[in-house]
Amino acid sequence: MTSSVLLVIVRLCLVFLSTAFAFPPLPPLNTAASTTVTTKPRRIATRLPHWHAHATNSNHHSPARVSYLVAKANGASDDIRSPVIAESSGMQFMVNISFGKPPVPQLLTMDTGSNLLWIQCLPCVKCFQQKSPLFDPLKSSTYTNLPCYSPFCYIPSKDKCDPYNTCKFSETYKDGTAVSGLLGTDDLTLETSDEGTTTVRQALMGCAHNNDGYNGEPSGILGLGPSRLSLVTKLGSKFSYCLGSIRDPKYPHSVLILGEEAAMEGDTTPLEIFNDLYYVTLESISFGDKKLNIDPNSFKRTPEGKGGVVIDSGTTISYLVVEGYRPIIKEVKNLLDWKLKPVVEFGNPSICYEGVIERDLIGFPVVTLRFAGGAELALDVNSFFHENGKEEFCVAMEESHEDLSIIGAMAQQNYNVGFDINARKLALQRIDCQLLDLRR
Repeated sequence: MTSSVLLVIVRLCLVFLSTAFAFPPLPPLNTAASTTVTTKPRRIATRLPHWHAHATNSNHHSPARVSYLVAKANGASDDIRSPVIAESSGMQFMVNISFGKPPVPQLLTMDTGSNLLWIQCLPCVKCFQQKSPLFDPLKSSTYTNLPCYSPFCYIPSKDKCDPYNTCKFSETYKDGTAVSGLLGTDDLTLETSDEGTTTVRQALMGCAHNNDGYNGEPSGILGLGPSRLSLVTKLGSKFSYCLGSIRDPKYPHSVLILGEEAAMEGDTTPLEIFNDLYYVTLESISFGDKKLNIDPNSFKRTPEGKGGVVIDSGTTISYLVVEGYRPIIKEVKNLLDWKLKPVVEFGNPSICYEGVIERDLIGFPVVTLRFAGGAELALDVNSFFHENGKEEFCVAMEESHEDLSIIGAMAQQNYNVGFDINARKLALQRIDCQLLDLRR
């Protein structure tokens, strides 16, 4: 066979492939602003700035993050907007909040899988590197240490008080982050939608003095869990976030809204809370127009407290139990193994290929996660795959070696996700986050 004939055959195969990938398109982003005039809602909204890094870095701690959530699952006013950004080493979204008086800006990782808000504070016994200036509580006229008799002094041990009767705290995360210090309260300053500022008075915070784990941008964690320690419960029972592209560090419209006027739009699904984690009921998964043969019981939480599906902003990629993961990967490999060169790396459990997402995945099917009540997440190629260095990409989903499935931040891109804790419901709306700016 001559080389010219072979080239013709290859081109014909590529034409066939583009036709074979002609699945129903992704549901369009909601890009038309409502013309209804409403009273301006009272809420606290903060932009989600981010910085970008390759997912090889972000996945370094991902298995540990899964273990952390599994251990936890088993029991182990004006419109206010402040920057929310994406974190470079982990592709996490972060919130820009200022602490104290005078206000000192800090970047906190937004985490629905924990409750406490904490930042590093002077004096440091041990502090990790951060982009923001270290917070000195002695220089804030509004900071107050929390006494041991406070109902928020939650450490159930005899060691919860320091010699001055101040409440101590400690948090240990399976990704290697460990922090300890004192609990206190201080004023938080956030930007408003009209470029002003507003203040949340006497918010509970951890002032961490002995810390290890992070390095780079964030100076702490903003826990968005449902417990009484969380900033969420101080400001009401609702919050929402709209996540734009993690791959675009200049995207300015990602936003977190705290308070009763959080954006609860789109289809809803029941939200369950166990051990301060947010659970949803995943009923089916489709690959293009093909509903995969997966027993929905695979995703259910058992009466003994095992299994289930957690939606989490602090996990980058998603993890599915084997019964859900393998049917998806089978479809991926059937489509790509003959077209692209698989990449096998020692110690990397991801399914990876040589290539470029925008060039080599044109027409790739949308992967849709459908939940009880009709809500869904439709994952296009930028939500289902992530770059893994130059000319290489991987599936942004791995098999969970625990009994818990986790829907991470990448799967939530281009969606507004609303949490109503009291009503026990989660709202999902595919939308351009810029619309939330237009509605302010």
